[in-house]
Amino acid sequence: MKVTIFHNPRCSKSRETLQLLQAQGIEPEIVEYLKTPPTFSELEQILQKLDLQPRQLMRTKEPEYVQLGLDDESLSREALIDSMINTPKLIERPIVLANDKAAIGRPPEAVLAILTP
Repeated sequence: MKVTIFHNPRCSKSRETLQLLQAQGIEPEIVEYLKTPPTFSELEQILQKLDLQPRQLMRTKEPEYVQLGLDDESLSREALIDSMINTPKLIERPIVLANDKAAIGRPPEAVLAILTP
């Protein structure tokens, strides 16, 4: 089973989620998304798997959210996804992909549900 974690090593929830996966005997592919942001199509697929709208995956309390005017309700889905790619710290973390499903590790135990096919 291939498992991928979009990880920020400076985030406690991200570290806890990675440790939880490793405790399950899983060595996931680690994507440090601040260094290597997902592509537009990857982020679109993640949103579909999470059944979320782009703004629901955004860290709206980050100063960049307001600075970039992302609280503007008229922004298109594409504009919001582009903003997450261009400013990846706006992406909620961690995101785990497994079995063609996705979960956000908040709390870290939330990812356990997608580990079984």
